[in-house]
Amino acid sequence: DAEMCMMAADTLEALGVKRGDYVVKVNNRKVLDGLMEAIGLGGEANAARRLTVLRAIDKLDRLGPEGVHLLLGEGRKDESGDFTKGAGLDGAQADNVMRFLGFASHAAKGLVPEWHVFAGSPSDINEERLNWFEANVELGPTGKEGVAELREIARLARAGGYDETQILIDRSVVRGLEYYTGPVFEAELTFGVEDEDGKPVRFGSVGGGGRYDGLVARFRGEPVPATGFSIGVSRLYAALKMIGSPIVTGAPQRGPVVVLVLDKGADDMARYQTFVSSLRKEGIAAELYLGLSGMNAQLKYADKRGSICAVIQGSNEREKGEIAIRDLVLGAELAASTKDRADYLELRAKAQFSVPESDLVKAVQEVLARHR
Repeated sequence: DAEMCMMAADTLEALGVKRGDYVVKVNNRKVLDGLMEAIGLGGEANAARRLTVLRAIDKLDRLGPEGVHLLLGEGRKDESGDFTKGAGLDGAQADNVMRFLGFASHAAKGLVPEWHVFAGSPSDINEERLNWFEANVELGPTGKEGVAELREIARLARAGGYDETQILIDRSVVRGLEYYTGPVFEAELTFGVEDEDGKPVRFGSVGGGGRYDGLVARFRGEPVPATGFSIGVSRLYAALKMIGSPIVTGAPQRGPVVVLVLDKGADDMARYQTFVSSLRKEGIAAELYLGLSGMNAQLKYADKRGSICAVIQGSNEREKGEIAIRDLVLGAELAASTKDRADYLELRAKAQFSVPESDLVKAVQEVLARHR
């Protein structure tokens, strides 16, 4: 779980997001489960009320502590006059949830934020937050187990050189999917930018995940420990584009070498796959065309993929023990060429040529080298 969080941080920085412009927030579903048990909402019979409490917690950023406190109790009336029924917790139960969120209840002052009041330096935030849990919140055995796991994640992250500006213990991470069984995490972009109309834009979460030890068992019938992380590609791409990430604004990325499939027999497919494997073993990105289209459509597909070259072997080439290499970049230049006949013929000879099967890798490497 710690490695997932560190990998998420590394990925965002590799994509051009500066340190300080993102944070990977970490919580633990066991802490939430322990909180629910402590306020008497454990078990299947309380599933609906438990969900109401979690939804209230999830609204902290939008409604603030007072709004959440109302939703934990009888309910809340919004500005339009509409009433949202609450979870029906009593005062002690609601106060425990608010302490979990980092707010202490004072008779004279109301809900006072204490989550961010620390005696130590910023580098101690994770430790201080976990100490807050243990000292101020009733969590029960399950919750204490969750806190211990969070301590271990914080320790491992710190040992790996990641500080609290990158990986942060944060009680607000809930993650809605019910199959999570332990740590949960979200990668959030914290920088603000302006859109074309000058309006502020904040992207927020661009990915998340967690531990789901029980999910694989639903299909295999045996416990399998598992943890994972997924990226919200569209939102992340929009953010990278807005900050001018070189991943987005730089030179277009070239696609893989495409091995065309002109014959569909089992032996033919095995032979084509051998070509793909030979290229990959030499570090060349390659893929086998998997559709049912003819040669021209397959070449168009390779063009759309941004491929530099395609590998072609039909019956004529196979009988000779050869492979045709199509340089797609030169082919495009050839199609638009207005040069004299001699230059045209020279260009055409380079755009597609045949080599013995044994020279496949060497020939592809030469074509790729032309366009570096």
